[in-house]
Amino acid sequence: MAATLEAASAKPKAIKLTPDGSSLWERLFFAVGPYLFLILLWEGLRRLLHADASTMPSLWSAVEAIGRVAANGILPDYIFHSLERITVAGSISVVIGVSVGITIGLNATAAALFLPVIRYFNSLAGIAWLPLFLIWFGFNDKTIILSISYNLFFPVVFNTIIGIRTVPKVFRQGVLTLGGSWRDVVFGVMLPGALPNVISGIRLGVAYGWRALIASEMLLGLGGIGYMIFKAQANDLTDRILAGMLLIGILWSLMDYLILQPLEEATIRRWGLVRR
Repeated sequence: MAATLEAASAKPKAIKLTPDGSSLWERLFFAVGPYLFLILLWEGLRRLLHADASTMPSLWSAVEAIGRVAANGILPDYIFHSLERITVAGSISVVIGVSVGITIGLNATAAALFLPVIRYFNSLAGIAWLPLFLIWFGFNDKTIILSISYNLFFPVVFNTIIGIRTVPKVFRQGVLTLGGSWRDVVFGVMLPGALPNVISGIRLGVAYGWRALIASEMLLGLGGIGYMIFKAQANDLTDRILAGMLLIGILWSLMDYLILQPLEEATIRRWGLVRR
């Protein structure tokens, strides 16, 4: 019996998200290696297909294009517009999405009623709503932010509901039995227990929102990296198109690596599920 209790109370075994690279070279390899593979793959395809530089430019020419756009002084403006929009839409969607998810998740009937609807809207790409958003709000930043928010909102709500519903009922009953209030249950048990799912939903939602941002900027032509790509396509500047694609990936990777991934790992590690 004692052994059983000890095993039940033991901390869950950690799941490693990254290999145990003790040396600097190992860490550098796992950080840079995948991107080196993509570079070699791209350049290999160019050589295999004997592609012309005007149709399939080299990555180095794309880097040079980034330098030219930066030298013209317009690159910071493109980046600022994109980051500003994702920040505004993300802040609004996360606050509302988590609140709605908690409210629905606390009630089993409401969860059973709304989850199919949320799954439906989660599967419906925000770009499909863009024509209606344009009719309703016109060619302005409101339309872009609404498109981003739509793509970001539903993954956050869905994951929050799932997180709340997966917290064992015995924890809630234990707090109430010990004299705690429902406020203690929500903020002391339910929300901390659901937090790993919430953070995962935010990370996924921001990824969806980032893609919606680029697509909306390309269609509306109101600045940002998406508009930079669209403008380059209109002028047959394939190196600048590829440069825009590189910037999209680099900016997203930085946001994910510096903000979202550490936040997710720290949250899950708090509950003994993740270890570096």
